[in-house]
Amino acid sequence: MANTIKVTLKKSTIGCKKDQIATVAALGLKKIGQTVEKNDTPQIRGMVFKVKHLVEVSE
Repeated sequence: MANTIKVTLKKSTIGCKKDQIATVAALGLKKIGQTVEKNDTPQIRGMVFKVKHLVEVSE
């Protein structure tokens, strides 16, 4: 079974750059406090790194 990570949106995207807002949306996050479970791939890790100031990650 593939490893997964849980990504939680902790801060609002208001005032963020458009590419960061799009990255949060691509992760499937819409509301603050929402958590999604994603496969732990380099692509997902890169997306999380791009918006690391907005999200919290747990293994």
